[in-house]
Amino acid sequence: MTQKLDRWVRLEHPRLGTRVTMATDDFFGAKERLIDPAEPVFIEDKYDDHGKWMDGWESRRRREPGHDACIIRLGVPGIIHGFDLDTSHFTGNFPPQVSLEGCSSDIEVPQEGWVELVPRTDIAGNAHHFLDVRHDSVVTHVRLNIYPDGGVARLRIFGEVRPDFSGVHGYVDLAAVEHGGRPIACSDQHYGSVHNLLAPGRGVNMGDGWETARRRGPGNDWVIIALGRPGVIRRAEIDTAHFKGNYPDRVSLEAALFDSDDAVSNSSPEWTALLPESQLKMDQQHYFDDELADIGTVSHVRVSIYPDGGISRVRLFGQVDG
Repeated sequence: MTQKLDRWVRLEHPRLGTRVTMATDDFFGAKERLIDPAEPVFIEDKYDDHGKWMDGWESRRRREPGHDACIIRLGVPGIIHGFDLDTSHFTGNFPPQVSLEGCSSDIEVPQEGWVELVPRTDIAGNAHHFLDVRHDSVVTHVRLNIYPDGGVARLRIFGEVRPDFSGVHGYVDLAAVEHGGRPIACSDQHYGSVHNLLAPGRGVNMGDGWETARRRGPGNDWVIIALGRPGVIRRAEIDTAHFKGNYPDRVSLEAALFDSDDAVSNSSPEWTALLPESQLKMDQQHYFDDELADIGTVSHVRVSIYPDGGISRVRLFGQVDG
């Protein structure tokens, strides 16, 4: 299940603009902690004015009928494929059951239009719960219901971004996560996730990029990116920000038009050269315009680095097909 979810975008990440807009109660643990990108921690002797400090969202003990809930507004609309509900460090204070709903709305705290994504489900304390979703509607909000009360450390929301390109004119970054771009395969991601490559803004440090292990044998490392929408690529940017003694020596780009992600592999014969092997330098942005071949509309791009190393961001600017 975890490998299946890894191919999707983390829609709850605050850098996409996602935020927690409502909780029925967060007396013990602030609702914002539910989507904190950092892994939850436990600090033995840490207390605050409300009691034991816990790294997550936690409501007080409910003394009346009903249940607690929390609403998350996604930074970008998307189709959700699964959740990781994490109760790490919550042992005697976790909710015994949860359910999840989604809706599409323009307001901060929707009151209606909710559809069931995960039915009422038993959970355990101090554990990860990978919950599958079989619902193909685009949603803007997620509501986590806990029965009747308690604490949840983190909620990870895995899915695919579904942006609206109807008002877009000219060039757009077809690989950007906020435009639906996502990595679907790579040779290695030992030190840094490939999902960092398509994140908004420049990398904040070396850990906010994609870095492979040191290659000791023949060959080179690579990542395959599914564009948010098929298009014609006119400009590429490879950013090695913060990578100094470990940036790749060279990079090349190949692209192709595939019917689906399932048809794509590193050995697919359809790959066509978009950018020949080009020299890279440490800690800087590299722009390629005239060097790109005119190969028409493509849906996927393979970024190859030689022989290994780390890069911070990949931008693929072009015109949306149609």
